[in-house]
Amino acid sequence: MHLIERLTADMHALMKSGDKFSLSVVRFILAAVQNVAIALRTPLTDEQVLDVLVREVKQRREAIEEFAKSGRTDLVAQYEAEIAIMQRYMPQPLEHAALEQYIRRAIEDVQATSKKDMGKVMVALLPHIKGRADNKVVNQLVMQWLT
Repeated sequence: MHLIERLTADMHALMKSGDKFSLSVVRFILAAVQNVAIALRTPLTDEQVLDVLVREVKQRREAIEEFAKSGRTDLVAQYEAEIAIMQRYMPQPLEHAALEQYIRRAIEDVQATSKKDMGKVMVALLPHIKGRADNKVVNQLVMQWLT
C-alpha cells in the first residue's frame, strides 16, 4: 500500500474512531502532501511524501526548541504528540551502529579525506538514510569521521 493510500485509510478510520487530535494531524499531512502535488502538478511518489513528512517533523522540532525556551510546555507537548503521529508513517529510525556503517561506506565511496569533502559525503549518504535519521546528528557524525 502506498503511503498516501495508508494516510487516507487511516484518516477514514480516525473519523470513525473519534480521535480528533490524530485525525487533525493526518488531515494536515494530507493537506501538505496535496499542496506539494499541486505545486509539482503531478501525484507524489512515496519518496516525495516522505520528504513532506521529514520537512514537517523538522519544523515541529525547531518549534519545540523555541517553545521550550519560552516555557510553553503545553505547546511542546502538543508538537511532540504530533511528531509521534507523523513518525508512524516514516521508516524505522536507524540505530547508531547502522548509521555509522552508512557513513563509513559513503566516506569510502567518495574517497573523502577531509572536511572539504563533507558535501560529497552527504550527497552520497542522504538518499540511503532519508527519514531514518536526524540530519543534524548525521552531520555531526560525518564531521567526526572526517577529522
